[in-house]
Amino acid sequence: MANIEVYDDENLEKAIKRFKRKVEKEGIIREFKRRQYFQKPSIQRHEQEKSRRRKELKKIRKLERKKMY
Repeated sequence: MANIEVYDDENLEKAIKRFKRKVEKEGIIREFKRRQYFQKPSIQRHEQEKSRRRKELKKIRKLERKKMY
């Protein structure tokens, strides 16, 4: 859980920015969005497979571009 101390002489906007950075760094929002809706395990596997294929194709295209030059 992310928490910060707000100092007496600190600007509130600055403290909010610090809090947002800490939440982002810990990945709390990303985790929340991932768990917001239930996904069946079969659909999760399917999405992971699609992602893996996209990454492989991207690598192949990148290597082909390098060979051209």
